[in-house]
Amino acid sequence: MTTLEPQDATEAQGSGYAAARLLLLQEKERTGPSRRTALARLTDDWLATLFAAAAPPKGVALVAVGGYGRAELSPRSDLDLLLLHDGSAPKETVAALADRLWYPVWDLGIALDHSVRTPAQARATAAEDLKVQLGLLDARPLAGDTALAASLRSTVLADWRNQAVRRLPELAELCRDRADRAGELRFLLEPDLKEARGGLRDAQALRAVAASWLADAPRDGLDTARRRLLDARDALHLATGRATDRLALQEQDAVAQELGLLDADTLLREVYEAAGIVTYASDVTWREVGRVLKARSARPRLRGLLGGRTGPKTPVERTPLADGVVEMDGEAVLARSALPQALGLARTGGTPIDRDPVLPLRAAAAAAQHGLPLSPHAVRHLAATAKALPVPWPAEAREALVTLLGAGSSAVPVWEALEAEGIVTRLLPDWERVRHRPQRNPVHTWTVDRHLVETAVRAASLARRVGRPDLLLVAALLHDIGKGWPGDHSVVGETIARDLAARMGFDRTDTATVATVVRHHLLLVDTATRRDLDDPATVQAVAAAVGTVGTLEILHALTEADALATGPAAWSAWRASLVADLVKRVTGVLAGEPLPDPEAAAPSAEQERLAVEALRTGEPVLALHTRDEQPLDPDEPEPIGVELVIALPDQPGVLPAVAGVLALHRLTVRAADLRAVDLPTGLGTGSVLVLDWRVAAEYGSLPQGHRLRADLLRALDGSLDIPARLAEREAAYPRRRGVQAPPPRVTVAPAESRLATVLEVRAQDAPGLLHRIGRALEGAAVRVRSAHVSTLGANAVDTLYVTRPDGSLLPDEEAIDLARTLEEALG
Repeated sequence: MTTLEPQDATEAQGSGYAAARLLLLQEKERTGPSRRTALARLTDDWLATLFAAAAPPKGVALVAVGGYGRAELSPRSDLDLLLLHDGSAPKETVAALADRLWYPVWDLGIALDHSVRTPAQARATAAEDLKVQLGLLDARPLAGDTALAASLRSTVLADWRNQAVRRLPELAELCRDRADRAGELRFLLEPDLKEARGGLRDAQALRAVAASWLADAPRDGLDTARRRLLDARDALHLATGRATDRLALQEQDAVAQELGLLDADTLLREVYEAAGIVTYASDVTWREVGRVLKARSARPRLRGLLGGRTGPKTPVERTPLADGVVEMDGEAVLARSALPQALGLARTGGTPIDRDPVLPLRAAAAAAQHGLPLSPHAVRHLAATAKALPVPWPAEAREALVTLLGAGSSAVPVWEALEAEGIVTRLLPDWERVRHRPQRNPVHTWTVDRHLVETAVRAASLARRVGRPDLLLVAALLHDIGKGWPGDHSVVGETIARDLAARMGFDRTDTATVATVVRHHLLLVDTATRRDLDDPATVQAVAAAVGTVGTLEILHALTEADALATGPAAWSAWRASLVADLVKRVTGVLAGEPLPDPEAAAPSAEQERLAVEALRTGEPVLALHTRDEQPLDPDEPEPIGVELVIALPDQPGVLPAVAGVLALHRLTVRAADLRAVDLPTGLGTGSVLVLDWRVAAEYGSLPQGHRLRADLLRALDGSLDIPARLAEREAAYPRRRGVQAPPPRVTVAPAESRLATVLEVRAQDAPGLLHRIGRALEGAAVRVRSAHVSTLGANAVDTLYVTRPDGSLLPDEEAIDLARTLEEALG
């Protein structure tokens, strides 16, 4: 029989552990808590064997702390270990023991967080470092002197409870700082499952609060939510082979497959729902902690005022808010008269909950209007006992919903409390389809459900602008409700909104208005930014879709609220001015005013002056006018918009040349209008092309006019190679990883104008995109009448009004061929 040397035995043990660990992680039938527990048990046995083989002295223990102490080992988790000793053994002996334990772990490539301390040192470190103390709350002995380890855990737990008044505010601040850095998990496209708000760190913080005995988190669903986040992290480790907590876009399909889920969207919805439960529990818990700490700090002062005597208990003040709702301890709670007794009978003068179906909405509206949170106990009680609303709703219920939405930002936490207990879905059954639904467009800040609530919040601040604020608020809440179903969400949403508005008790006319606004909630901004507002067909089409001035004003307010609730890239003073201009024109049509004929419109005095100068010199002439746009937020001023007017003798290649020069000077094109002006000369008539551009500086200051003119001259005579310069600039930037952009798409808008054929180009936004479009159109021998550029995030939507050289519209087949040619050129 061969006897192994200690080093050989350690290596053999490590190899056996590594093989067993690999087999365990490959077992498909073992998932979730079962796998984490089995992996922790396997690791426990291996470390205990290492500890025993190292011949430790008395008074030493190996202790697991943190996540490993909770026996929650994910496939790539690090090991948090404490070598605890009573100080009786020589330091050299303890150090040698630590080496024999740590090095085998490192040799296997496992991350290790380790320390060597006496109980006194551990307590002292915990007193200075909150994270150390949190880890020690989950201390679990693995080998050695278990009594020593158990004594430390008991002592640390006692310290934690004794110091809770001081340390819990510190923990709350730690959670806030982490949320500021990592964001809110349930709204992120690439969330950090551990660090983001509502993630595993917050779940751990709730355990620590519970251990302090000062407060406890709502338990309903919390363990399930935490387990779901841990399962997602396990699957992420297995799919990537790395110790990562960030659920990156490119990993989501693999993680979903590992968890047996349908797709990445299903994965995100489950993760978001779990994070929402943790977030709500955190909000409730920290509010309770604040209330307890405030009461404790007031008690010594009260005893001092009473001379040390403890007088009669002061009754809790209850301030009425609404029928059946009162304020108590900074929360909206149910009044005693609203609480049914055991047999469902009301107290004298009150109404039992099961006979008052409006109470949930009335309580929510009262809380939001007074800026109070809705007591979680009250919400839970309402969810369990309140009777369902009759259909259609009584007027009081509808008014309470409008009051809740009209409260603005204070409605958000109240709405989330209703959602947490399932009351929202009971009121609006279609809400479940959009609940926690991710939005893949990075322009969006929120999930679909939260975006709807945020839009209602924004709409509340615009309610004074409309004659029917109730219809505005309800339409804001429902405008994207169709995103839970296949197909065009505006079309689907119209049907759902019609049903829900009727369910709420709106009459037929009001229901039709809500449905129309939901159907056309993108109409104004899409038309204003992508269509020629001087074209009568554009304005008439919007007027026909809207129908009435009242509907138009609601749609106008909703357009702004929707964009502001989407994200900072979705709204600007420029977009606001375009939408306002469109609304003004449509209002005139609805009032019976005639639209001016764009063909009969004469050039402005400045355009004519520049055209005469261009015809005289035979060279480009330009003028720059700064447009002081009013910022939407005084704290975030917009870049100054600029109107650039260029006149030059009509010649081929003008559009790509000007667009290319502007791209080289880092100017973002918002809109371009091109028109030919015929001027008398001594030899007859001369044609001059006048281009009116709306541009903004990408960053930095605006370029000087003479530099733009010089580069334009060089571009027109061919001495400035714009494609080469743009390619050089693009090559200078390092390539970044990310989702590959879809191919460009060019479509012909059906019969939208009698002045020109309308092409819509959707492509990845990039410097020089309009230049490339212009080159392709020049090669196809068509004339551009106007261009309208809209950019949201990484996506550009450019709308082009084009004609034949003689000014006539393109036949259908020719327009389709042109769209295909442009698509190939951009691809």
